[in-house]
Amino acid sequence: MKIAVFCGSSRGIDERFADAAEVFGQYMASQDIDLVFGGGKVGLMGVVADAVLAGGREVYGVIPESLRDRELAHQGLTRLDVVASMHERKALMADMADAFVALPGGPGTMDEIFEAWTWGQLGYHNKPCAFYNVNGYYDELLAFISKMSGAGFLKPEYADMLIVEQQPQALVSALKNYRPPACKWPV
Repeated sequence: MKIAVFCGSSRGIDERFADAAEVFGQYMASQDIDLVFGGGKVGLMGVVADAVLAGGREVYGVIPESLRDRELAHQGLTRLDVVASMHERKALMADMADAFVALPGGPGTMDEIFEAWTWGQLGYHNKPCAFYNVNGYYDELLAFISKMSGAGFLKPEYADMLIVEQQPQALVSALKNYRPPACKWPV
């Protein structure tokens, strides 16, 4: 199994975020799970990649050329694909991964997990999308997603397709047992 992890290029101000990223990476490696990620050596991205590598698993990075040229690319990966744009990055990561997990992060993390989730709703893939809700980081976002559903902009079955867990073991178990809802607009 390969999990695409979307997360901050910063460590955040609370060290518990970096600690949780490291624990998640260690758990992935212990379960023979490989990592697909944005290819950076910085922030939570670097922490989770280093933990998976230290556990002896494969780590696949996908980074736009402009970010690689700023010396942000992780140099110790199994493979680093350099692409022309963020759009190509997300598409290649989606093709490579069997599941998507958002750790704490900023707008880039939201862009990535929301796009993967949207593609799942539309039937472009049947892969699980999840939030690793470290210390309640995503609580307000999850409340807003519930509000979207209550306001009629998101069917409950598509809100429910998101996996939300606070422990790596429960998160990986939910990813492995995921069953997608019916496609939003079947052919």
